[in-house]
Amino acid sequence: MSWPEAVAILLAGVGAGTINTVVGSGTLITFPTLLAFGVPPVTANVSNTVGLVPGSVSGAIGYRAELAGQRARLLRLGSASLLGGTAGAVLLLVLPSAAFDTIVPVLIGLGVLLVVTGPVISRRVAVRAERRGEAPAEHGSWWVWPAVAAAGIYGGYFGAAQGVLLMAILGIGIADGIQRHNATKNVLAGLVNAVAAAIFILVAQVDWVVAGLIAGGSIVGGQLGATVGRRLPPTVLRAVIVVVGVTALVVFLTD
Repeated sequence: MSWPEAVAILLAGVGAGTINTVVGSGTLITFPTLLAFGVPPVTANVSNTVGLVPGSVSGAIGYRAELAGQRARLLRLGSASLLGGTAGAVLLLVLPSAAFDTIVPVLIGLGVLLVVTGPVISRRVAVRAERRGEAPAEHGSWWVWPAVAAAGIYGGYFGAAQGVLLMAILGIGIADGIQRHNATKNVLAGLVNAVAAAIFILVAQVDWVVAGLIAGGSIVGGQLGATVGRRLPPTVLRAVIVVVGVTALVVFLTD
């Protein structure tokens, strides 16, 4: 690997770590970069997943203030992410990529739609619950856990726009602020990446030079993303999520 290629991959890691912390879809930066430099697709996907784990940890640390008081929620939903991420990683190893190619754009499009309509839907859900005399659930509606697990399956398989899906699920299913949801999303996505990376390290071929460069860049990006993301007003953050999601959708549909 030449120095220009190494620098490009490092910078791609910075960009991916930043955008993953703010919203997700950083894989859309690193994965095409690796393919452009001749890294085989499966090796690129595996090495990218391993490399982005430290960035997820960095982003979660950057959002530590918003994580306060969410221990029970994270433990419950984290189990869904771990199970989903494990299943997704196994699917990547045993299924042809075409098996998920058709559903990925649908999931991203659904995530974007839910992020846009989420505030209206969540308000209606809250009003109906109040009419029934129900108190807001700490962990959200009953369907949040299986939905997070499903997002984990997708994230373990590929990961791009996983954050968009998680933000939609959390925003509709749990009554809380969008910045706290973003902090939760960073932890859940990080767990998915971590368990998938552990499986890939054991049974797949990891390009450790590539993974190391992405890891170094994503750590820096995680801190940059936390600094930027925590300062965005809810409307602006939601707009960023939509833009990234639509971009991901266009990339998949035109690939």
